[in-house]
Amino acid sequence: MPSPFAYYLHDLSPHLIRLGEGFALHWYGLAYVLGFYLTYLVMVQLARRGLSEIQEAQVADFITLVALFGVVLGGRVGYMLLYDWDQFIREPWMIFMIHKGGMASHGGIAGVAIFCLWYARKHKISWTGIGDTLVCGAPLGVFCGRIANFINGELFGRVTTVPWAVKFPTELLHEDYVQQGGQAVSLPLGLQHSPEIIAWFEQNGGGRAELEALLHPRHPSQLYEALGEGLLLSAVLLWVRVRWPRLPHGILTGLFFLLYAVARISLECVRQPDSGAVAILGLTRGQFFSLFMVVIGLAFLLHGVLAGQRGTTKAS
Repeated sequence: MPSPFAYYLHDLSPHLIRLGEGFALHWYGLAYVLGFYLTYLVMVQLARRGLSEIQEAQVADFITLVALFGVVLGGRVGYMLLYDWDQFIREPWMIFMIHKGGMASHGGIAGVAIFCLWYARKHKISWTGIGDTLVCGAPLGVFCGRIANFINGELFGRVTTVPWAVKFPTELLHEDYVQQGGQAVSLPLGLQHSPEIIAWFEQNGGGRAELEALLHPRHPSQLYEALGEGLLLSAVLLWVRVRWPRLPHGILTGLFFLLYAVARISLECVRQPDSGAVAILGLTRGQFFSLFMVVIGLAFLLHGVLAGQRGTTKAS
């Protein structure tokens, strides 16, 4: 039976500005810049309130360094090790080809944690104290990144019939498309994004109507993750930071790891697994790697509780 809903056909371009074939500004790049800037603003406000281990004058340099050596380097290394190991073994130099895409949020988080540990030792301040400040704004970067994922038409959700479902032309490029009952389509090489695929169908057949008939309505899981792993998580952590300003170091960091993992594991249930990805213990790779974040989060929470008890004992 045909669906009563007229599902939105994704037709967004990944390019913010494009000048010919040689130069383009991508929404994904803007998302990174905006995410770092929003995190900077949050950290500055916390520093002004006396709720940060990092002084206001230090925030700009800290954000610049953590962006380069934590998020970008960590995210790229994490992607190659966790999601593209075979290519990394064959072509290890691909780890430097950031412009070709491929970043892992788990790798970025690990990279930031390692960088913050180095920064804390260098400046002789609390590592967990830095984390408690950073995690209040960092999810806003996740929010921006997931919005960019939606604009790019990547990391889309599973097939559904909800009225807000989206049809992603990039589904035709997914390795599992035919396995899911899709009709095989021979597209020319080089097509990567929704507008290009739509334009090809308009020039070589039945246009949008033919294309839409081939596509499945899917959850816009990128938007779910933008809200759950990004906006909502940042709001909760900021509220806790301001509501209980004297929490022992590590509590906020632990909450971030724990709540992010819960959101990621939950929302991965409606996200289409990566092309050719093999389940691990019945879980997607994202869910499986998030289990370690649960353990890490609980460890930070335990550390914070014990630190608070020691402080209470000394004060008494």
